[in-house]
Amino acid sequence: MLYSIFAYDVPNSLPLRDKARPEHVSRLKELNESHRLILAGPNPAIDMTEPGDAGFTGSLIVADFKSLECAEEWAAADPYVTAGVYERVEVKPFKQVLPTPNN
Repeated sequence: MLYSIFAYDVPNSLPLRDKARPEHVSRLKELNESHRLILAGPNPAIDMTEPGDAGFTGSLIVADFKSLECAEEWAAADPYVTAGVYERVEVKPFKQVLPTPNN
């Protein structure tokens, strides 16, 4: 089943993000290589894809996990969590409607 992972950054998270980003992206690549990642990306703090020093306010990941508990465990082990980038993370079941999933 799919799950959405909404993560909310602490204020001024950019230096923390920069430090933990390689490990964070590596885990996302593992999900992608196992065909479980639907989408992933950050929320810029300003209305630009490259916000510069304004940084980011959070992230969204939608991926396939065996259960809600598995998704929560995966999210809790994210390097951004352990590095203090995120102040909170919400994991919820997600039903993809469009584009139509390739099942």
